[in-house]
Order: sequence, then structure tokens, then C-alpha cells
Amino acid sequence: MSFLVVAVIDDIDFCPSILEAWENIGVLGVTILESTGLGRIRRAGFLDNLPLMPNLEDLFEKDEIHHRTLFSVVESQETVNQMAEAVQQLTGDLDGPNTGFMFVVPVLQVFGLGTGRIDRNKE
Repeated sequence: MSFLVVAVIDDIDFCPSILEAWENIGVLGVTILESTGLGRIRRAGFLDNLPLMPNLEDLFEKDEIHHRTLFSVVESQETVNQMAEAVQQLTGDLDGPNTGFMFVVPVLQVFGLGTGRIDRNKE
């Protein structure tokens, strides 16, 4: 089974080390996004002049502190466990404050990973 692993990292300074650790595990395809959370925007006071229904441009016009969101599709639960362990060795326990969080979801189909089409619905 394949898995989508998503890690939101609060302190962007950890990202190079996390990416290196994941690469050492064998995770080579990682997408990295700048991101921020609504709670962080509120704490920073950026919602005072935002419209009731802001779009992404409204949210990112300010210089708020960003997170990094890392995601990758991997082929085994063992790899998922190694990725989580690597993150927590660097950031500390993800249940602690201001570290980030990770979640994992099963992937039924994968296209474009260089292995051809993987369809878990037919297995």
C-alpha cells in the first residue's frame, strides 16, 4: 500500500535537516510549500483589516511567520514510521507545543512516480 505523508513544520529552520533525514531513509520525492495557519495569523493580529471572506492574496499580503508543509507519497508503513521518527528527533515530540504535526492517508492510485501507474483498487 502507498501512503501520503504530510508534515507541517512550525520552525522552518528544521526543514533542511528533516529533508536530509528523509533522503537518508530513501524518500527522494518531497514537495515543499510555504504555509501558515489561521491561529498564527490571528495571534499576529493580521485579521483586523481582512475581509469577512478573505482570499489567499489577502492572507499573504502581510509578512506573517510561515510554516513549511512537506508531503510525499511512500510505499510502506515502515518508511512512514521512519519519517515520523526522524521529524520528532529534530523537532521534539509532535504532541508538544509549536512543533508541527503530521498525518498519513492511504493512497489508492499513484501516477507519475516513475514506476508506472499503481492502482490499489485492483489489488
